[in-house]
Amino acid sequence: MWIANSYAKINLGLHVLERLPTGYHSIETGFCFIEWNDRFEVNESNSYDLTLSNPSIPIDERNLITQAYNAFDRYIGLTNHYSFNVKKNIPAGAGLGGGSSNAALTLRILNKLEKTGLSSDELIDLSRDLGADIPFFVKGKPGLGTGLGNEIEPMDIQPDGWILTVYPDFESSTAEAYQQCEPNPNPEFSIKRILTEEELEEWRYLLQNDLEPPVIARNHLIGNIKDQLYDFGAAYSAMSGSGSSVFGIFEQDFVAIQAYESFHKLGFATNLTKPGFTPDHGIYLKEV
Repeated sequence: MWIANSYAKINLGLHVLERLPTGYHSIETGFCFIEWNDRFEVNESNSYDLTLSNPSIPIDERNLITQAYNAFDRYIGLTNHYSFNVKKNIPAGAGLGGGSSNAALTLRILNKLEKTGLSSDELIDLSRDLGADIPFFVKGKPGLGTGLGNEIEPMDIQPDGWILTVYPDFESSTAEAYQQCEPNPNPEFSIKRILTEEELEEWRYLLQNDLEPPVIARNHLIGNIKDQLYDFGAAYSAMSGSGSSVFGIFEQDFVAIQAYESFHKLGFATNLTKPGFTPDHGIYLKEV
C-alpha cells in the first residue's frame, strides 16, 4: 500500500484581467498551501477502482481522480492497474482546489509507481484538459498564477502567519462567479508586487479578490464570516478563489486559536495552518 496527502490551496488575491473568446479568463493570483488535506491509500489491483469516504461525491468521469487516471493511461499507458481509497477532508466547491489537488497527486502517484520518470512539466502537459490550477499542485510550491492560472512562477509567498480557513457549508459556482465579475485589465496594484513588497498589515487595503463582491452579493454569509475574522483580529481576510471558503491570516497564535475555536463551536468546518507551512508531498510505502 502507498500513502500520500493531497493538500488544499488558498488564493492570495485574484485579479480577473480579461474575458477570453473561449469563455475562460486571464487572471493573476497568488497560490499558497494550507494544511487541509485528503488522504490517499493506493494498491495494485486487477482494474481501476476508486473509493471515497464521502459517498455523495461521484467516482466516475466527473471525478478528477478518475479523469487523471484515464489521461495517464491514455497518453502514457499503464503496465498495472490500481485501486484508490481516499479519505475526503477538503470540502468540495469551496475554492480550495481539492479536486485539482487530487488529480495532481494521482498523476504523481502513477508516475512513481509506474516508474515512468516524467518531469513536472510533462505531468502538467498531461493535465492540460483537466483543470487550470492543476499545474500549481503538480509543482508543489507556492507561486504566482497567471494566464488561466496555469502559468506558475514559484515564489516564496507562503504567509508567515496563522491561516484560519472557514467553510460555510455550501458550494459556490465558479462559472457564476466569473460570469458576474467585470474584468479589469489594468488593476492599480499587481498581486505580485503586493505579495513581494508590501507588509501583511497593508494587504487589507491593497490585495483584492475580484470574484468576491458578486459572490458575497449572492451569499451574505461569506461576507459575514470575513467580517467576523477581522473582528477576531485577522490582519487580512478574503474569500479563496471563487468561494465559498473564507480565510483570515493572524499574526498571533492565541488570537488565531480563539477564532478557530469560536467558528468550530458554531459548527463550521475549519482548518488552522501554522506560519510558513510546507506540505509533505512524499509518496510512502506502508506495510500492510
